[in-house]
Amino acid sequence: MTNSSTGPRLGFFTRLLEDAPAAQRYRFALEQIQAAEAHGFDSAWVAQHHFSATEGGLPSPLVFLAHAAAQTSRIRLGTAIITLPMENGVRVAEDAAVTDVLSGGRLEIGLGSGGNPKSFPAFGTSFDQRREVFADNLAALKTLLAGQSLETGHALYPEPTRLSERLWQATFSSGGSGAAGAAGNGLMLSRTQPRSQDKPEATLDEVQLPVIDTYLANLPSGVEPRILASRTAVVADAAALPELRARTEPALRAEADRLVGYDTSGLSLDELLIATDTYLGTPEQVIERLATDRVLNRATDVSFQVHSVPATNETTLRSIELLATEVAPALGLTLTTEQAA
Repeated sequence: MTNSSTGPRLGFFTRLLEDAPAAQRYRFALEQIQAAEAHGFDSAWVAQHHFSATEGGLPSPLVFLAHAAAQTSRIRLGTAIITLPMENGVRVAEDAAVTDVLSGGRLEIGLGSGGNPKSFPAFGTSFDQRREVFADNLAALKTLLAGQSLETGHALYPEPTRLSERLWQATFSSGGSGAAGAAGNGLMLSRTQPRSQDKPEATLDEVQLPVIDTYLANLPSGVEPRILASRTAVVADAAALPELRARTEPALRAEADRLVGYDTSGLSLDELLIATDTYLGTPEQVIERLATDRVLNRATDVSFQVHSVPATNETTLRSIELLATEVAPALGLTLTTEQAA
């Protein structure tokens, strides 16, 4: 394989939110991942959500990624994220080890402590306990993925192959990024996040650059940083844009206040797109906005998603193509291509 740039590696992310039954959503996601691989994306990531088809369409990401592994050959396959407090750390380790074997060593494991508070009781815990449960499950997971035995004497089968070096932690805060760095894990940054009350106009990179600094300051000597920046980017042809903007406005308004943490009812659509860190436009428009994002200069990876735009499968596939052929080259993002035999 050859890389066509030296910038952040290009990734794709999906929450599987098309307006379709589950089986169709899974077919769409597989088609999108296959398209991303064909266009030179380095990684593909899927989210985990429980019980709510409107929040996210996939409760079992490792099951899906094992299927995707059989239908792809090169692209790295990651979870973004597994909500670890709602899991058993030992079972996550076992499922991850099997998925990694089936994928030929392409699995990336993104973890987080958050999630819908209403889902936690179904898994025997509570939202208030999430940090403590996360820490306990993470300890067991890391022990097993490092090829070591638990206090009970049990070790992982199949034996993991450097899976402990492919753990990532998602966080909004410098405290969380410091913990991820100290553990030698990768850092996962969100597509948007609420701004502080005293500075609601802060740009996303202003919020996230200190998080990166803390991560790097805590990273052990000799450990290569891994920083994944997630961004919402829907790239469309000019002719398709008016209809896409019209569909996007009500969907984005419905969740904008939750995303940014303040009343957005007085904002125009263009102002709303900026406030929610949504890059929607032609290749030239998306390039112009992303070029000012300083986090991309610090990241090792960037993954693009369509959410919170209500994109169809066709819109997503076209966006994947334009990201690879127009946006990535203009921004210096790394594309991976197969060498000819």
